[in-house]
Amino acid sequence: MTAVAFLGVGHMGLPMARNLAAAGHDVTVFDVVPAAVEAARDAGLPVASSGADAAASADVVITMFPAGRHVLDAYRGTNGQASLLAAAEPGTLFIDSSTIAVDEAREAHLLAEEAGHRSVDAPVSGGVVGAEKGTLAFMVGGSDEDFAAALPLLERMGGRIVHCGGPGLGQAAKVCNNMILGVSQIVVAEAFVLGERLGLSHEALFDVASHASGQCWALTTNCPVPGPVPTSPANNDYRPGFAGALMAKDLGLAAQAIALTGADAQLGLHAQQIYAAFAEGDGAGQDFSAIINVIRAAG
Repeated sequence: MTAVAFLGVGHMGLPMARNLAAAGHDVTVFDVVPAAVEAARDAGLPVASSGADAAASADVVITMFPAGRHVLDAYRGTNGQASLLAAAEPGTLFIDSSTIAVDEAREAHLLAEEAGHRSVDAPVSGGVVGAEKGTLAFMVGGSDEDFAAALPLLERMGGRIVHCGGPGLGQAAKVCNNMILGVSQIVVAEAFVLGERLGLSHEALFDVASHASGQCWALTTNCPVPGPVPTSPANNDYRPGFAGALMAKDLGLAAQAIALTGADAQLGLHAQQIYAAFAEGDGAGQDFSAIINVIRAAG
């Protein structure tokens, strides 16, 4: 049994923490959002008085925060928070499953190392459903030794765990993957709108493309029109799923990485602009496949 401090128990974090507890680990949680704290208590999870209090008695500290600044602030201890790194016993393993910039992930690794701890970045893919079912995909950056230490816990929360390389490379894989996803969701939506205007039924286009070279996750799982894939958000008024605001955030991280590296990624940058505009309105709370409605309205 491992003593785990799980910090950040929102829509994703809570089911992840519950899966660890169900596997027999000693899980203590904390969140700055009162509603998340109440949900954790209702789920039967012990709640600490602060993140630092939870970290003080933990073998492993898992963070699931909205942005990189929250991770770095929690590690350092700012804005009235006690430092997680200072509170933890030497050699504690820190697993950050937030989705943050690659350079922020590398800074978090360095801070943990300087404080005498071990760390991996381990962002996830699979959404709330994957978190609930324990089928998340983890993309992990860190040393071989730290990856091996984290693996037994990650296996309790995920169905696929990939060691992507050294510090920050889990986040690098997440950024690249979601850039592919964002671009492909837009072009799938464009294809359906084009098909509509040509007189092609949704089902006919789906039947062709899903078994031909146009096949992709954005089509066969997250189909942006009702009907062909009954479980897609399009059949549920585009309730996420994966919200447009989150796609806008992830593509913003991709844009930062593109600027940092000088990569020629024109489609990725254009997708970032499209989703940034989408997330400024109602799209923020809709599934990102609802971008099809913007495309329909634009023509």
